[in-house]
Amino acid sequence: MPTTVTLERFIARVEENAHAEACEEFYTADSSMQENQSPPRVGRDAHVTNEHKIMARAKSVWSKCVRPVFVNGDRVVIRWIFHFDWADGTVTHMEELAYQRWEGERIAEETFFYDPAQRVPKKV
Repeated sequence: MPTTVTLERFIARVEENAHAEACEEFYTADSSMQENQSPPRVGRDAHVTNEHKIMARAKSVWSKCVRPVFVNGDRVVIRWIFHFDWADGTVTHMEELAYQRWEGERIAEETFFYDPAQRVPKKV
């Protein structure tokens, strides 16, 4: 179960748009991340690589935790809003719920729930 201090540090890192760094700092080495019902990505290194790829395509990113954060033992649910201004001039605005299972002070499993239609970049 994460301490409140750890959970707040994790949220702050994501809100700073340090997504890859948050993976390095707060996920177990063999953690899994799953987008809706897609097959999970397994391993912290895979998460870091994926975040670097996404951030490299973005001109700017805005990340916000919508409170409250729900904690029940080792389970945490966070509502996120992300806004991406892509290098190609399109934007993506999405909201998601992240359902996490923590092992002590690190995330071992995470599943993101969102409407996949939000991921389609829109012209502005």
